[in-house]
This record gives sequence, C-alpha cells and structure tokens, in this order.
Amino acid sequence: MVKDWYKGGDKVYVAVDCIIFGFDAGVLKLLVFKRRVAPFEGRWSLIGSFVRPDESSSEASHRVLKEITGLDNIYMKELRVYSEVDRDPGARCISIGQYALIRVDEHDKELVESHGAKWYPLNELPNLVLDHGKMVSDALERLRTNAQFYPIGFELLPQKFTIPQLQQLYEVIFQKQFDSRNFRKKLLSLEILKKLDEKDKSSSKKGAFLFQFDSDKYKQIRKKGFSIPLFKNQDVL
Repeated sequence: MVKDWYKGGDKVYVAVDCIIFGFDAGVLKLLVFKRRVAPFEGRWSLIGSFVRPDESSSEASHRVLKEITGLDNIYMKELRVYSEVDRDPGARCISIGQYALIRVDEHDKELVESHGAKWYPLNELPNLVLDHGKMVSDALERLRTNAQFYPIGFELLPQKFTIPQLQQLYEVIFQKQFDSRNFRKKLLSLEILKKLDEKDKSSSKKGAFLFQFDSDKYKQIRKKGFSIPLFKNQDVL
C-alpha cells in the first residue's frame, strides 16, 4: 500500500536559495552570481542548490555557503518556503529560502570570484531571476524585524568595531538615522559590549575605542527569560 502511494507521486524538486548579506565600507550588500544552468543561464541569481537525498535543507544551505565563501559556523536562518506552482519554468521546484549574515573581511574573496559571484549594494542590485527579488525583499524585512530585538547586527561587523561603525550599520539596516548620543548610551546600558584597550585611528588621530560583542553576557541575559529591545521608535531621528 505504501509502495503504491509513493510510486504514483509526481516528481518535485526541492532547492535552497541563500540570501547572503554582508556589510562593507558602510554599505549593506548582497552576494549574487550569474546562473550557470537553463532557464535564465547567464542572468543574475541568488546562490543556491538542489537538496541532495542525503542532506537536510539546512545542511544543503551550509554546504552552499562553504563552497562559495569558504566559511562555516555562520549566522543562517530559514526564511520561508516558496512553493508557487509556476515559480520555476524549468521544473516543478519548491525552494526554501535561507538568509545568512557574514563578515566580509573573513570570507575567501578568491573563492567567491572563482564561482563568478559578486557583491552588490542593495540599492544597486541587478534584476534577479525567478522570485529571487521577492526572497531578498522578505529577507531584508526579516533582518530589520530581528535586529530590533536581537543583536544579529554583530554578525555583519568585524570582531572588533567602534560605536560609530555599529551605528552606521544599524542606520543602513533600518534606513533611518539615530541620535549618536542616545545610540551610544542605549548600547552601553545593555552591557553586552566589551570595551578594548585599542583604538581605530583610521578616521582621526585621536581615534575611537574598539569594542567586542560579549556573547556570554548576552546569553546570561537571555536565560533570565526576557529579550532586549535594542531599538524602539523613539530612538530614531
């Protein structure tokens, strides 16, 4: 009975598409590449793959990221399932969107280039194939939602950063300006940053102190059963 049920099923492909965000030179960027298979061969696409029989969708996504960027143990979350019947003219294909945040200074640039991948600022993205534009829009909305309550922005910054760099990142994510004094006061009051005895002097002789995200302290706060509202409407100019 079971064998007859599976035997009569139609063939459906399952794929993963990765929306890979990076923060570079004050700009939020997306990693895309030129599609190598028909249909739409040669056009810009998100980076993805079919899920293999011996792996989960999460494992497939991490495999893709490792193959393209050389990185593992990165921040990646499932976005949603895209299952519209006519979404892919090549075949009946269901795609599981996964969005990832990586530190641009840590990925393998030569490996990325060897796969024909390229970083594009979000406001300069080329037209993407299929429903990939919708995936990017959904991922950006999810990023903004999560960044209000969870310190995921630190996944995009170098291990050491300044408060102005952190503020610039969140202003780019939310597309809004924050009052500098309030922003600094707010972040330091959360006690999830560790101030270092080092300065970044790339922008001035006096320099700005470098900080690191204190993940252990954040975990302790989370264990108490409440979340930290990083930003509220009144924090925005």
